[in-house]
Amino acid sequence: METVKISNFELYDIVISGDDSEKEAIKYVELEGWVRTNRDNGSIGFIEFNDGTYFKNVQLVYSPDCNNYDVVTSLRTGAAIKVIGEVILTPENKQPFEIKVIDCELEGDVEEDYPLQKKRHSFEFLREIAHLRPRTNTFMAVFRVRSVLSMAIHEFFQERGFIYVHTPEITTNDGEGAGQVFDVTTQNKKDPFEFYGKKVNLTVTGQLHVEPFALTFRDVYTFGPVFRAEHSNTVRHASEFWMVEPEIAFADLSDNMELIEDCLKYCINYVMHSCPEEMKFFNSMIDKTLIERLTHVVSSEFKRMSYTEAVEILKNAVKGGHKFENSNIEWGMDLQSEHERYITEEVVKGPVFLTDYPKEIKAFYMRENDDGKTVAACDLLVPAVGELVGGSQREERLAVLEKKMSDLGIKEGLEWYLDTRRYGGCKHAGFGIGFDRLLMYVTGMQNIRDVQPYPRTSNTIKY
Repeated sequence: METVKISNFELYDIVISGDDSEKEAIKYVELEGWVRTNRDNGSIGFIEFNDGTYFKNVQLVYSPDCNNYDVVTSLRTGAAIKVIGEVILTPENKQPFEIKVIDCELEGDVEEDYPLQKKRHSFEFLREIAHLRPRTNTFMAVFRVRSVLSMAIHEFFQERGFIYVHTPEITTNDGEGAGQVFDVTTQNKKDPFEFYGKKVNLTVTGQLHVEPFALTFRDVYTFGPVFRAEHSNTVRHASEFWMVEPEIAFADLSDNMELIEDCLKYCINYVMHSCPEEMKFFNSMIDKTLIERLTHVVSSEFKRMSYTEAVEILKNAVKGGHKFENSNIEWGMDLQSEHERYITEEVVKGPVFLTDYPKEIKAFYMRENDDGKTVAACDLLVPAVGELVGGSQREERLAVLEKKMSDLGIKEGLEWYLDTRRYGGCKHAGFGIGFDRLLMYVTGMQNIRDVQPYPRTSNTIKY
């Protein structure tokens, strides 16, 4: 008996898409993976089997005439096994095939206190066993989509000739001017900063470090972890997360928004095409409007609206009787999620860029508009979430930028950043996408702790 070593994914691909010769070539197969469930009915038994290569399980069917029958019947959920079996095509059934077990070897047994059983577990419980939760349907789907979405980011920019820059995780500035950083120290109690000779911290953004590369390579991006020391115990905040931060030279705010729109649509289409089974699962079990919502976004033209216009709309909504938790709408305020969602869901009924924000509520590096009050910034708002992407045209005028930094007291240590304006600077723009929040949006998951392999949030860390 000649067997073919094969994976779940390859089996499904051949049975569903292969020709007759390919199907005949996989009469007997060898599989290695894990037991999801085992149901023994006496004369016949069924194992739901998965080897991690595909979202769908493979059904193993066994009977008393298979080798190691006693081993097979006693297999617990989670056990690692190697199986030799015969492929039986079942086009009339739900599953297009099943595997009749000929022989089975137990590779790794499972103790009786294994915490994942054939029942629904709460996400809160699963966060306590983050090292095991990828074995559940939800988290197998989440982390496969996370991998695929990461590749979508890279392929989008690489196809367009962008250079991928690895920006540092240890830095001397806080990027945003917010001051909420994690200090990096040694165990030298007398001088914890002696290693670098100055105070350093974990980065909050790769933007400042990637901008100089845009002034050489023109189009660049960085994609990596950033850190914020914020005591924000919300479903959208984490102290460690990943950011996608492209920077484009000889580009203004309008060019920036076009790139954001293209990037978001590309990533959604990429995931929906590459992970159809996972997306069906999310649409069925997590958010029944997910696929409809994502399809609407990729087929929509992203509208544009100024911050000033949005504030007037919100004021009129309050006058008309709409209730916000914060109904004190004033020009100059930082809009809350409820305000952003009202604009995108009730007014525009689709994605919308809000532009030209008051300069006081935006970062120092954003280009000041001619009115002296606003900056050339944009936030992309999408239904069900609110803000998803933030970006701006950067301030390329040395004198203006230098004054801003001096006024804020952040010039010291960033003299090198000013050099990018002194030596061959040009207009340029960029944006940032919180990758974990994008993953939440694409999957319908509601808590950032459930899209990160090992979430880092304030007041708790286990791994």
